[in-house]
Amino acid sequence: MAAPRITRVFGAVNIGSFRISAIVAGINETGDVVVLGSGHRASQGIKRGYVTDMAAATYAVRDAIDRAEKMADTAVQKVWIGCSGAGLASRIDQFDAEIGGRRIEQEDIDQLLVSAREVIRPDGRMVLHAQPAQYRLDGAHGVGNPKGLHAERLGVDIHVMLADGAPIRNLTEAVQSAHLEVEAVVGSPIAAGHACLSPEERDLGVALVELGAEVTNVSLYSGGMLKDMVAIPMGSADITDTVASAFGIRRYQAERLKCVNGSAIASPHDHREMIPVNAPGEEESGPLARHADDKNRIPRAELIGVITGQLGVVMEEVNKALKMMQFNAQRGKQVVFTGGGAELVGLADYAQAAIGKPVRIGRVPHLAGLAEAHVKPGFSTLAGLVLYAAADPVDIRAMGRFTQRTVRFGGLGMVGRVYHALKEYF
Repeated sequence: MAAPRITRVFGAVNIGSFRISAIVAGINETGDVVVLGSGHRASQGIKRGYVTDMAAATYAVRDAIDRAEKMADTAVQKVWIGCSGAGLASRIDQFDAEIGGRRIEQEDIDQLLVSAREVIRPDGRMVLHAQPAQYRLDGAHGVGNPKGLHAERLGVDIHVMLADGAPIRNLTEAVQSAHLEVEAVVGSPIAAGHACLSPEERDLGVALVELGAEVTNVSLYSGGMLKDMVAIPMGSADITDTVASAFGIRRYQAERLKCVNGSAIASPHDHREMIPVNAPGEEESGPLARHADDKNRIPRAELIGVITGQLGVVMEEVNKALKMMQFNAQRGKQVVFTGGGAELVGLADYAQAAIGKPVRIGRVPHLAGLAEAHVKPGFSTLAGLVLYAAADPVDIRAMGRFTQRTVRFGGLGMVGRVYHALKEYF
């Protein structure tokens, strides 16, 4: 039996400070998402989520998408971008309208959303997306679809994701210079939430911590929607730098030691284990690492001590963010860690002790065709981007743009028509 035909193809690119990753995905006739190709490469020209070198960032984006396209054997023109920096901020705006007790029709919902655009006040910042999160009927909250119900008053909660305009324009320009059109820029907490959190968790209340290389985003979900978020300008790369500084070695050596031999939890035999600084096949005639023996090996216990020391600094900031967002007042107490930093061995146990709440590691959901190398927490935002794009989310800013309007012009005639046309489109 032939596989269902792909009816829609799209691309997703997650622009991180450690790596830039890309996916070419398709939706088949049965509505399932299929990964056609994926690829990643080391990030260039990006620092803590901001573009610092346009040419280098453009090259890295083009290289990552080329790898995904080559695997997929197809090209894409438009991509969804994941963004973790650029001063992201989350907000919930509310709008209500009188219904008069009658049955709610689709036209009422559409008109409500069109009118709700008026309450969005970006205050000089850029709106990445403005989406209906849930509806309210009189005193009832958390209504998913009010169509067909009766109410005196219909309301909607609009989730608005804001960012600083200039950094977002730099990101989009880097992608456009790679000969790609930008479908939308998506805040990474939204994408990672799609990938790592269940609907029940989002409803009960859960904190999502994206431990990236240079940015850690702490997001609070409750009532089925993202309520608040705090961006912390530090991440797992700071742990790598601390290891490099403590032992006087290069960053790439410190990164390998952290990933291969590092852990967030110490064990009794760590002080007896000596681990080589140089990888197999590497030149061993270089200078010895600090605290190393004559074979350039360091005690594993010291490595873990350095890692947990810097990890403790990150956890302090995470705790401050959770308290600021009043996470303790939520019904749900679960904390979910994801991102590349969440791949550190023993992180869940360490974080649970440091935060004092249940912690689990958010995994990448099963996507047909996704390469095994990309089924890791470090690629959860990328996988969430694909799920987000496949859902074709509603953005209220695009609603009603081309709807027909019946307007009485009176004596204005053609002048009135021109005036309203200009107002509509410009």
